[in-house]
Amino acid sequence: MATMPVDRSPDSTLALLRSGYRFIGERCDRYGSDVFQTRILLAPTICLRGRPAATLFYDTERFQRQNAMPLRVQRTLTGRGGVQGLDGPEHSDRKAMFMSIMTPDSIGRLGQLFDDEWRARIPAWEAAGLVTLYDEVGRLLTRVVCAWAGVPLATSQVDRRAVELHAMIEGPAVVGLRHWRGLLARRRAERWLADRIERARVGTEPAPAGSALDVIAEHRDARGALLPHRIAAVELLNVLRPVVAVDRYIAFAALALHDHPAWRQRVRDDEATEQFVQEVRRYYPFFPSAAARVRRSFDWAGHHFPRGRRVLLDLYGTNHHPALWLEPELFRPERFAGRRVDPFELVPQGGGDYATGHRCAGEWITIDLMKRAVTNLTSAMTYDVPPQDLTLDLRRMPALPPSGMTLTNIRRAA
Repeated sequence: MATMPVDRSPDSTLALLRSGYRFIGERCDRYGSDVFQTRILLAPTICLRGRPAATLFYDTERFQRQNAMPLRVQRTLTGRGGVQGLDGPEHSDRKAMFMSIMTPDSIGRLGQLFDDEWRARIPAWEAAGLVTLYDEVGRLLTRVVCAWAGVPLATSQVDRRAVELHAMIEGPAVVGLRHWRGLLARRRAERWLADRIERARVGTEPAPAGSALDVIAEHRDARGALLPHRIAAVELLNVLRPVVAVDRYIAFAALALHDHPAWRQRVRDDEATEQFVQEVRRYYPFFPSAAARVRRSFDWAGHHFPRGRRVLLDLYGTNHHPALWLEPELFRPERFAGRRVDPFELVPQGGGDYATGHRCAGEWITIDLMKRAVTNLTSAMTYDVPPQDLTLDLRRMPALPPSGMTLTNIRRAA
């Protein structure tokens, strides 16, 4: 049996925080192996990257999600009791609930709201002279997704809820003030939505038919029981938060258009826009890794996986694996021309089966909103990109250009 490489450090938590997205990939390169052992938060952990590893990782006979994510991630990003930490029939039931929300018609309605709001904001951006795209799109997406989900916001509430949703996204992989902001933001948001779910259930403020609020508030499990208010609030946040997180991808798309200006004309074609968006998702950092636990002991590729061991799949490293992608550190959208998107190769939001597995239920929303944003950036408006710091620090999780992508001289396109 092959010997699994072991990271030399007694605990790699600080090294993970220092290295960020490159932590697993750098060690895989160092050890000449796509699997190695380490300790993170003092717990023995196996790290994986690559297509065979992703195929293994999403085998539900070998891995489970219950208690896989560190508690600090659950308390900020995902919430406790949500779909990401479920297995078996309970996961299938909850995933089906989400998929009933993600119909093509529903995604189209969200996209149309997004387009309408974007174009309505252009006059204000013209008047402002200088805007930070990441901040503007974050507020825009907060307003749009809350309206679409059945929890519309008054204008005075938009900034507050956008700040809360961003704090949850920023909180898991840091220590100190940003983490505590994430904890506080989740508590406030769960209370807000639990109260809204209660009012929908008792009829004092009915949910719009077919909205995410309606579907989640009225969902019954296999025993016929409604979800507890707090769990329902967690799942409603699992609709709102990932949509708002698309603002990061939209900032990356604007950065890619700036760095590769020839694509501004090419993305007028639908097929080229699809290639461009997929390459943005592959190339730029989003989720660093996904977590699972070994359901029962097994051997794979000559390595032993003991029962209960936490396993991390390197999403960023798989998207940049040289065995999967030619010149992975170059931005080349044409690599997707005629290429089928393999669910275990392109894994920015997780891998595996979309409909029933643990792949992100909102992935098609992400792609649709990104395509619309690219169209708006290239066809609905013109703008300049002033000098600013656009470097990406891969040690920071989640990553973002320090400037947030500042635009000036915005004008509505003729």
